[in-house]
Amino acid sequence: MSLLSSINRKNADPPDDPAAPPAELRVVPARHPWRWVFALIVLVLCAQFAHGLATNPGWDWYTFGGYFFEKSIVRALLVTLELTLAGAVLGFLGGIVLAAMRLSKNPVLAAVSWTYTWVFRSVPLIVQLLFWANIGYLYETLQVGVPFGPGFFRFETLHLVSSLGAALLGLALHEAAYAAEIVRAGIISVDQGQLEAAAALGIPRGRQFRRILLPQAMRAILPSAANELVNLLKSTSVVYVLAIGELFYQVQVVYGRNGRVVPLLMVATVWYVILTAALSVLQYYVERHYARGALRTLPPTPLQRLFALRRAGGAR
Repeated sequence: MSLLSSINRKNADPPDDPAAPPAELRVVPARHPWRWVFALIVLVLCAQFAHGLATNPGWDWYTFGGYFFEKSIVRALLVTLELTLAGAVLGFLGGIVLAAMRLSKNPVLAAVSWTYTWVFRSVPLIVQLLFWANIGYLYETLQVGVPFGPGFFRFETLHLVSSLGAALLGLALHEAAYAAEIVRAGIISVDQGQLEAAAALGIPRGRQFRRILLPQAMRAILPSAANELVNLLKSTSVVYVLAIGELFYQVQVVYGRNGRVVPLLMVATVWYVILTAALSVLQYYVERHYARGALRTLPPTPLQRLFALRRAGGAR
């Protein structure tokens, strides 16, 4: 921020000739001393935290380095990624169906969708996982056939839903409840008048969805969806209650054997941070792709900013 002030009183007086050029003004930069004091305090606190990370022997960076790429940790990391990917795909597919049901003019479909979302958002994920893991206690068999009548095919739930299946089922159904609201919010954010105008021009409904509704809805859906995906990645740590060898469970197994709790927790923490950073980069480029319809000039990518800085430095 800056202020404009006249150099002397003579320049501040109104000019006699209206056609004369404006008086010369001097730019006075605004001072923000307390802002710099606060920034200095933050830097000192950050430096103290970094110094503690480097010098405190309790972090045990040697053990951290030894286990960061250990085979069992890497296998557990792959299980975490598989659960995240499968839960996200199945969850958002279910969320799209639920959102369509909620927006339907059929009151039964809308009520069922609302009830599903209400129940699955109300029950904690860990409780849902334990329910799905014990479904064999509630229903010993499942059958396909006439409702309330004879069945043609019969499955034993004890062998049908394994621990991994229960984890995947719980994550997908839990994710679908949140994805349904994200998709519904994106759809209703598009002005209804645009669809009415497209219909008046005779544009088919499928083309209305692809060319008008979807690009605009995606701009509202993507930030929340990416946030939900990061949340799902961290929620996979809850499936340790089913004794599935994902990242957090494997870390607990290892520090249960060697007693190195803090460095093993840091191994899991750093891997979660790396995966979240990768998802954030992916989110940036996908949002940038769908911003083409709203912005005349897309924001530069980090590489483009770096090249621009190099060109500016070379020009000097």
